[in-house]
Amino acid sequence: MALQIVILGGPGAGKGTQARRIVKSRGVVHVSTGDMFRKHREEGTELGKLADTYLAKGQLLPDEVTISMVEERLSSPDCEAGVILDGFPRSLPQAEALDGILGNQGQVLSVALEIAVSDEELVSRLTARRTCKKCGRIFNLIFKLPTGDPDKCDKTGCGGELLQRKDDTESTIRERIRIYHDSTTPLYGFFGERGKLKTVAADGLSPDDVYAQVDGILAELESA
Repeated sequence: MALQIVILGGPGAGKGTQARRIVKSRGVVHVSTGDMFRKHREEGTELGKLADTYLAKGQLLPDEVTISMVEERLSSPDCEAGVILDGFPRSLPQAEALDGILGNQGQVLSVALEIAVSDEELVSRLTARRTCKKCGRIFNLIFKLPTGDPDKCDKTGCGGELLQRKDDTESTIRERIRIYHDSTTPLYGFFGERGKLKTVAADGLSPDDVYAQVDGILAELESA
């Protein structure tokens, strides 16, 4: 059966980085709510405009909007190879909805991977984050700098300007972390009770070190 993975962690914990590595090593599809919302915002859709009003304040979108978007995405044929959900679920109603969505497809959750990072390290990481204005690639003044001009994206053919997102200020980040804890803390009990939760303590670790632990967890699942 294809892997059905949820990746958990506070904003800036490195979920996207680990998800991309899992996609490359396991052939699953990366389903990122952040990417979906960003696409709608860039295209100026009604959902994108709605997302802007919440994200600019460091708030999360209502459950029903997110659930509908994820359900539609998971029904796509490419998701039959397995998925890693990044940014979903973020609340108990979303987690319960995911059970139903997977069940309707004849699937069950394989694992909920928690990338655990302290609040202070999250603040440090996110205030150092820069995003390419042109292609959306993310750099970090701590972990990942461009190889050439520090203010320009080094992706081949891009060269876009690197900017700090308006929601990456310290006050907004701390509010996002507070909301994350309030809304997602119950998820650890939800997945833990089902024997699905696996935690990687990632404070002070490089992305390579974190992935080594993630890879070991997935290898155990695959060999079971």
